Amino acid sequence: MTLQRKPIAKHRRIVIKIGSALLVDRKSGLKKEWLDSVCADIAALRAKNIDVLVVSSGAIALGRTVLELPGGALKLEESQAAAAVGQIALARAWSESLSRDDIIAGQILLTLGDTEERRRYLNARATINQLLKLGSVPIINENDTVATSEIRYGDNDRLAARVATMTGADLLILLSDIDGLYTAPPHLDPNAQFLPVIPAITAEIEAMAGGAASELSRGGMRTKIDAGKIATAAGCGMIIASGKTAHPLKAIESGARSSFFAPSGTPVTARKTWIAGQLQPAGELTVDAGAEKALASGKSLLPAGVRSISGQFSRGDTVAVIGVSGREIARGLVSYDADEARQIAGRKSGEIEQILGYAGRAAMVHRDDLVITGMIANENEAVREDAANA
Repeated sequence: MTLQRKPIAKHRRIVIKIGSALLVDRKSGLKKEWLDSVCADIAALRAKNIDVLVVSSGAIALGRTVLELPGGALKLEESQAAAAVGQIALARAWSESLSRDDIIAGQILLTLGDTEERRRYLNARATINQLLKLGSVPIINENDTVATSEIRYGDNDRLAARVATMTGADLLILLSDIDGLYTAPPHLDPNAQFLPVIPAITAEIEAMAGGAASELSRGGMRTKIDAGKIATAAGCGMIIASGKTAHPLKAIESGARSSFFAPSGTPVTARKTWIAGQLQPAGELTVDAGAEKALASGKSLLPAGVRSISGQFSRGDTVAVIGVSGREIARGLVSYDADEARQIAGRKSGEIEQILGYAGRAAMVHRDDLVITGMIANENEAVREDAANA
């Protein structure tokens, strides 16, 4: 059966990610005519009562142009200074362009902690939803003036996916300098085939991702696939399309080449969406085949099924569950500190009290705190599970 792809205008809430290279020219600065065309497309969607959010790259690229910084890699303090200047210019540009259609822009600057810490995640979501309720278009970016390599997303593809899942969007559009996913990087392999529809993100699909593109962009196809995994697991479809032409959203609707990643048919709950989208798990639990099958059938992860543990984590932290293939199959909130988890790994739940000196939880990760994020083995078949349902 052919997978049906809905027109953009049939969606309820859309997140649009704009790449730096589309918005900023290294020599001349902001591409105002292009921005105006995108804002006209957004206005057309808003006229159909579709909520639109924009995750806009370009602050550092625009700031380094204004400050006349040299090309190449920037030092951390130079990037932060460029962001401080660029964020003002970027917000003004979006506000002025959207105002041509009487649309009010609202700026939201996020750091990694705003989506990784549950309370801040809920607060950010409430603010964005209120802006949408008031008819505004939120313009969202990472707060690069304070983010360091240890506390940053590092790319706006995954940030856009987190925003999409946070706000319950049903479509994520990644506009960049490539028109979709190919079986191999097309600039390196002339035989690379274009993929118009991706029903599920498998290990084979992940292997097709290439690297980063230019000094103006920290992302690449790798981060777009990562974004797709976050978005589709939450029931949000994703489109990768070229933004090089004017009116790129209108072009997609008119049939321009793009790749569509289908949303999961069984999206995870809001709380599990937050767990699944955690970008930096505190540790890893490697499990055996029996544990994989148990997780596939909706059961909790017991200590007996854990083969090895890596990382330093505390009870309640998010950990990745690694299957027998060596790939991540799930994420969840762990019930034990790392040192205790190592002591009971591979042991029966009934032995926990004797080993630790107190009666802890029977599960290493309870099914209510667990979400399947990859392909797992279930009765010798590879099946896709998007949540470990109770």
